[in-house]
Amino acid sequence: MTVSVSVARALSAAAHDAARRPAPRPPRSATPTPCPCARPHILADRPDGTVVRHGDVVAKSHAPDTDLGALTARVATAAHPLLTGILLSPLPVPAAKGDARVTVLHGRPLTLWPYGTPVDPEDPDAAPWEDAATLLARLHGVAPGALQLPAPLPPMRGPAKAARALARMQAAEPHPAAPTVLRAWTRLPAWARGEAPSPHDRAALCHGDLHLGQLVRHPPHAAAEGHWLLIDVDDMGVGDPAWDLARPAAWYAAGLLAPDIWDRFLGTYRAAGGTAVCPDGGDPWPQLDVPARALTVQTAALALAKSAAENRPLDEVEEMMIEACARIVALPAELESGATS
Repeated sequence: MTVSVSVARALSAAAHDAARRPAPRPPRSATPTPCPCARPHILADRPDGTVVRHGDVVAKSHAPDTDLGALTARVATAAHPLLTGILLSPLPVPAAKGDARVTVLHGRPLTLWPYGTPVDPEDPDAAPWEDAATLLARLHGVAPGALQLPAPLPPMRGPAKAARALARMQAAEPHPAAPTVLRAWTRLPAWARGEAPSPHDRAALCHGDLHLGQLVRHPPHAAAEGHWLLIDVDDMGVGDPAWDLARPAAWYAAGLLAPDIWDRFLGTYRAAGGTAVCPDGGDPWPQLDVPARALTVQTAALALAKSAAENRPLDEVEEMMIEACARIVALPAELESGATS
């Protein structure tokens, strides 16, 4: 665990206050009162965020270096009526003034959210790939300019996240596979590494970190009635929507996602009006190839960093991502699909 007991209790108290106040009122003190209930139910505890549940409310403590202005714009996007039915809407923070949805607690930004039922990792056949595709297509169809936010949304962080993963790998204990991952990284164009502006003039609203862990059913009490919604706006921004399809595309290319699931996902995305790839059933890889390779390298780099930190060998899935990097390295330059453009 990286979170302290006091922080976990403070997060639980903030969620507790939100759960018991249908019409939140700002208290005299910005510090939440200690929650008298059972110990906090910690859903996630990572350097980039800690998530604590209390009843039907979830409190999230974001990374200390989070850009508060950018987070505020992202949370305002999730609360916007145009995103109803696409993104889980945040809750007002009782410790903040008015109906503010972002505050600072123990030096870290705090947001509150309704609890939703996550995807069941023990039932892969029930994974909502088609729902994810439809939600992405709807998200990409919302014009960022139509939101009229108090502050503009930042750029989508796909290339920056990939670069950060490489930095983590290079800072970790050396691994025999690291040179392969680094060579695959150098085969990407500079814009995909976050070192140059993107040549693609696309300004769609992007989730920024799409995977099945980013979907919940809400309301959570009746799964048959609750709708799937996207969660986690920490990486949301404006940019090329192909990056939102990059992870499933990378999994498909690496052999981790079955061809029929990929076909269903992509077909549903197109049928719902998704703009990341050509809509006429043509080859999607001119748009997806470079982002998918970048996500492959990002995933492999994080696997090496995590395995070093946990002092364990790579698992089968991680090995497959390393092998995918080796295939990227082995590709002839003329088949790099614009990797140097």
